[in-house]
Amino acid sequence: MVFRRICKAAGIERPTGEQQPRVHDIRHTFAVRALESCPDGRDRVAQHMTALTTYLGHRHVTDTYWYLQATPRLMRDIADRVRDARAHGGGR
Repeated sequence: MVFRRICKAAGIERPTGEQQPRVHDIRHTFAVRALESCPDGRDRVAQHMTALTTYLGHRHVTDTYWYLQATPRLMRDIADRVRDARAHGGGR
């Protein structure tokens, strides 16, 4: 109830009948944006994922990986890097 009152006071409401914002929505948005701002480099990404896993309170880093699926921009960036690496002889 407190969260709903805060949303109402902040003017963050949807029309009646539509799903109202939830605390989990804010958590999800945070996680996705954190991944989108992840630094380049495999080691740095691993450190970032470990830190995000800890921050979100997940027991295993694999519990955090599903946020990657909700991050189209990050998935596109990964696909672009793989394509570029393959174009330059970086594997199959």
